[in-house]
Amino acid sequence: MQIRHLRTIYAPQETIAKVTAICWSQNNRRLAIVTTDRVVHLCDENGDRRDKFSTKPADSKGAKTYVVRGMCWSPDSTKLAIAQSDNIVFVYKLGTEWGDKKSICNKFPQSSSVTCICWPEQRPNEIVFGLHEGKVKVGQLRSNKPATLYATDSYVVSCAANREGTAVISGHIDHRIYRFAFDDASRGVAHWELCRHSCVPYALSWGEAVCAAGTDQTVCFYDKDGSVLQRFDYSRDETEKEFTCAAFNPSGETVVVGSFNRFRIFALAPDGSWRDAGLKQIENLYTVTALGWKCDGSRLMIGSLCGAVDMYDACIRRVRYKGRFEFTYVSASSVIVKRLSTGARIVLKSHFGHEVERINIHEDRFLVASTHQTLMMGDLETCRLSEVPWSGSGNEKFVFESDKVCMVFNAGELTLVEYGRNDVLGSCRTEHTSPHLISVRVHEPPHEGAPEVKIVAYLLDLQTICVTDLASGATVATISHDCKVDWLDLNGRATKLLFRDKRRALHLYDVATQSRSTLLSFCSYVNWVPGSDVVVGQNRGNLCVWYHIEAPERVTVVPIKGDVEDIERTAGKTEVVVDEGMNTVSYELNEALLPSRPRPHSPHSASHAQLRVGAHLLLDRRR
Repeated sequence: MQIRHLRTIYAPQETIAKVTAICWSQNNRRLAIVTTDRVVHLCDENGDRRDKFSTKPADSKGAKTYVVRGMCWSPDSTKLAIAQSDNIVFVYKLGTEWGDKKSICNKFPQSSSVTCICWPEQRPNEIVFGLHEGKVKVGQLRSNKPATLYATDSYVVSCAANREGTAVISGHIDHRIYRFAFDDASRGVAHWELCRHSCVPYALSWGEAVCAAGTDQTVCFYDKDGSVLQRFDYSRDETEKEFTCAAFNPSGETVVVGSFNRFRIFALAPDGSWRDAGLKQIENLYTVTALGWKCDGSRLMIGSLCGAVDMYDACIRRVRYKGRFEFTYVSASSVIVKRLSTGARIVLKSHFGHEVERINIHEDRFLVASTHQTLMMGDLETCRLSEVPWSGSGNEKFVFESDKVCMVFNAGELTLVEYGRNDVLGSCRTEHTSPHLISVRVHEPPHEGAPEVKIVAYLLDLQTICVTDLASGATVATISHDCKVDWLDLNGRATKLLFRDKRRALHLYDVATQSRSTLLSFCSYVNWVPGSDVVVGQNRGNLCVWYHIEAPERVTVVPIKGDVEDIERTAGKTEVVVDEGMNTVSYELNEALLPSRPRPHSPHSASHAQLRVGAHLLLDRRR
């Protein structure tokens, strides 16, 4: 892990004040910094201050003599919880955009001072905080009531949640560390003593292991059951002072532990052991009082006793891809993919913790990465990512004809993966890998209670089409033809199938009634209208449109001179583009008869996602 200083941010503008808390929002867009002046400074991802607000005392009429002891963002990045020494936790609703109205949406008054706080990632309505009197409580946002998780007789000095958000730990002044599991009943109790540390665990964090450190200059790693994994003793180093705070990066594989004028870095080795990855010495920094990792792992913020906040760049390595993308490896299993032209970024992360071995980007949009046990696919435009178990040959062929499903061909088998879901949508055997011979339709149900549409049509052989329901795995229809099929496509609802044979005859198959009819002969172009059941085709010198596919004999025919190239739709206009050799002619359609909310049908590229057609009359011809 390489950590490089980028810039210094001074949170206070006029006076020097200790930085007491730093935290990044989950969407990586906002950074919150608070000092002993009790003002929260909000910065953007580059560290530039964009906003600020003053915190409120527990007693609205009382003096501001409290200190902010801790701060954390909600999982949806819209709320900020602030723990104060005047016996209260406030939750501020800040919205999603800069300039949104700020308001206090929850408050949890207590009988003693609040000393630490954390917000488990998978529990959006529960905040965990520790008290001076030794209790660890949870603030429930929906009921606006706190509840005691467990009680001890020892001051709570620190707390942290695991990455899954299923458990929390707390460090106490009597050297004990306790663990509480929200859903684990294996021990018969919800909480238990995890371990007894060698000193007060002021520095406490939880990643791939539990890291604890304090005044004895020793950093210790424990497993989730409290067994000691490794211990690093720096007590003989006269330049090392007490450790004050610790923070794991989002992957849990790197932890930074702060002390006086320096911070140490510990990294998880491939063999599962922890190693000292070095230290950063910063003269005149004084004591490190707060640490905060950006949630994509690319930035580390360090706050000091004198009020300075330093931003550090953190990565394993950077790679340029074809001059258009940059890959930043923030851990072995996490990579930030950045489009250089726009600065748009997406975090590619293995949910199983496997090392990312290879990354490719297809069609400047679709992402494919592999580990030794899984395959990851994603759409950079919709930011939907999937990871599925995989043991392929390395010779896979990927087809990105759909914006919702990735098609993977490997050794005669077709595997379908829906973006955003970490399981295989379906698979089938076929030797015909052309995207013109496979049609996949996946979309959400039109209304509550309706089934999802997940249908694929493909060739069993050159004269046999199979239509399969991916949700159930059942074969919906098998269509045998007397000639080789060279093109097929389902409509958006997967109720009708168009296919064309080598004789250029266009056929329509009704999936529900299992009936077929011939629509056109000498067909050189055909396509469904996106978002509707209208068909557009060309027969030699005629443009043919079926507006009512249930009555295929009702067809509108318009003479044309050339070949249909494309269908384009802009705001308020839909045109069929015809290439006449020297000129390109556009036939404008009746926009009033188009669907009000057309959906993308087969967006092979970003421009195709905007194509919409559908009309009853061809109005005019433009050159």
